[in-house]
Amino acid sequence: TLSSGMAAITGLINMLSTGDEVICMDDMYGGTQRFFRKISTTNHNINYKFIQMNNADLLKSSLSEKTRLIWLETPTNPTLKVTDIRAVVKMVKDFNKDIIIVVDNTFLSPYNCQPLTLGADFVIESATKFLGGHSDVVMGITATNDEKLWERLVFINRTSGGVSSPFDCYMAIRGIKTLSIRLERQNQNAMKIAQLLEKNPKVEKCLYPGLESCEFHNLAKSQQKGFGAIVSFVVKGGMDEASKFLTSLKVFTLAESLGSVESLADHPASMTHASVPADIRQELGVVDGFIRLSCGVEDIEDLLKDVEQALAKI
Repeated sequence: TLSSGMAAITGLINMLSTGDEVICMDDMYGGTQRFFRKISTTNHNINYKFIQMNNADLLKSSLSEKTRLIWLETPTNPTLKVTDIRAVVKMVKDFNKDIIIVVDNTFLSPYNCQPLTLGADFVIESATKFLGGHSDVVMGITATNDEKLWERLVFINRTSGGVSSPFDCYMAIRGIKTLSIRLERQNQNAMKIAQLLEKNPKVEKCLYPGLESCEFHNLAKSQQKGFGAIVSFVVKGGMDEASKFLTSLKVFTLAESLGSVESLADHPASMTHASVPADIRQELGVVDGFIRLSCGVEDIEDLLKDVEQALAKI
């Protein structure tokens, strides 16, 4: 366990050396991108290739003798792109069995997906989110099935000091006791909210792998137990329309976090992904009208009515 999700991320990157190459998702958590682009690239001279990881041909052509680590985030934050973990593992390990494959599983938690069983070398989680589940602990989790890799990482994390406190560990264990029942309810709520958004005329598009209309639906079914609690969508218009929707919400709280028992709404372009350059956000589809919802465990009728009334204000 680590003191935060970012501590878990930096610990893994500290396994690399100057001049090493990392191939990673082009669309992932803004904090991860910020560390990769603005600290690790500049200070450590590690080369990051940001690509569409679900494009097999692009991944194959991106691999090189300097590639040391593959960084997956599936579904991605915030556009919910799903990557075939098994396919990536096979391609990468066939190229070089020593390349480390990391999967950030924060959006799904171990309840909905277990990347280690799909061949990943490491899985990380921001335990601040679903594992804790109550917005009262900050922690990161790193897990692996490889004893040698684990020994290397434990040494790095203990040396760098990003370890979690005993009380935070206690709080996370308490949260994990209700993980399955929380995620079951959150999966159900997210699906119904996504179905509502998909049909609303004020919504340009709804991104949720649980919808049959989603291009990642079948892939998500093949490697996930559930589709998760995160629903993203784009309102027609832009910043003004998104702002009107967000300020009109009464049950959903406007906040950057996710995965807790309470429902939260986030505006990535101005919040979680504000540090990502505007042109890159635009390229990834994180436009001004983009909104990310983290569905909690409240009564579904209250959540549906809240979304409907906020959309009606646009």
